[in-house]
Amino acid sequence: MAKQKPACPICKATEADSYAPFCSKRCADIDLGRWFGGNYQLPGQEMAEPEAIAKARTDEPE
Repeated sequence: MAKQKPACPICKATEADSYAPFCSKRCADIDLGRWFGGNYQLPGQEMAEPEAIAKARTDEPE
């Protein structure tokens, strides 16, 4: 029994070896655009602004 290739996460077509896990450059570019646009986010804590960090450091007793 032949192993079936996974589906492209963007359009669900069969993935192409040269663009794995995508089926084409177009789908790979769509995914990259989603990352750049902030559509995908990893969970984590919000970070303080750099100014707030600098102020907190200057307010600390030595």
